[in-house]
Amino acid sequence: MRQVVVVTFPETTLLDVVGPTEVFHTANAQGATEPYSLVVASSDGGAVRASSGLVLDTVAIGAVQGPIDTLLAAGGVGVRAAAFDPVLVAGVTRLAQSARRVTSVCTGAFLLAEAGLLEGRRVTTHWGRAAALARRFPSLDIDPDRIFIRDGNVWTSAGVTAGIDLALALVEDDHGPDLAREVARWLVVFVQRPGGQGQFSSHVAVPAPRRSEVRGVLDAIAADPAADLSVAALARAAGLSERHLARMFRAETGTTVADHVEAVRVESARRLLEGDESGLAVVARQCGFGTVETFHRAFKRRTGITPGEHRARFATV
Repeated sequence: MRQVVVVTFPETTLLDVVGPTEVFHTANAQGATEPYSLVVASSDGGAVRASSGLVLDTVAIGAVQGPIDTLLAAGGVGVRAAAFDPVLVAGVTRLAQSARRVTSVCTGAFLLAEAGLLEGRRVTTHWGRAAALARRFPSLDIDPDRIFIRDGNVWTSAGVTAGIDLALALVEDDHGPDLAREVARWLVVFVQRPGGQGQFSSHVAVPAPRRSEVRGVLDAIAADPAADLSVAALARAAGLSERHLARMFRAETGTTVADHVEAVRVESARRLLEGDESGLAVVARQCGFGTVETFHRAFKRRTGITPGEHRARFATV
């Protein structure tokens, strides 16, 4: 038996727990040669209320004995308190020492990081919490667009339903692609979903700049994505040299002017694609892309899918 210990806490996201456990349970039902034994653990054991109000029955993490196969940290709004629970963090640290692999779903990465298990690793988390994870743990190499990432024996995943993607990848790693595909078919999900988190993100996030000049440039970009937003044009408007603006912008936001402009234009295009029936050439022009080809390349690079695919999945018109 492969023992899987899912670590949870009050105000967890229920799907972070039940999504992966259903994958493992279904793998057992579909004939896994080394079946999974599932344990849900919390700091003190007993009833743990998820953020949805539903209750999980858990065991005390101190009562779980290693070695174990897989340690999985769930996420949710309660992770802030959980990351400062000395009993839970100590339990995670202890179990990780004897676990074959350590994994997290969504903001469960915060719990693993607090236990020192992600130091220097390449990781992911929910796109909306990636910046906060980077601020708190600057040594981490965070990719906010990946659905899941494997770095050695440490696996981290994006938000909520990405825990299912992660668990399917773990099943495939353990038992091969045939069983993973059978589990995915049974659960009616992609065995490997197309695209990354970028197709779901709803905003372009940069740190709040201290310099008024950079704030003005950000406001100008957001106000009219179709305008001339070259570094030269923005520098003239801000009364700065191009080199000075470029240095200041990177220092304040952590990215380049061109990269931020492209991100804003893609986000503007996303909104049009979801609520407008205009052709791609019109959308490209309204969002500041010179050609449909440029628009297509930038959109796919940012989201992992084409503009047409995004409209098919998310359009409300």
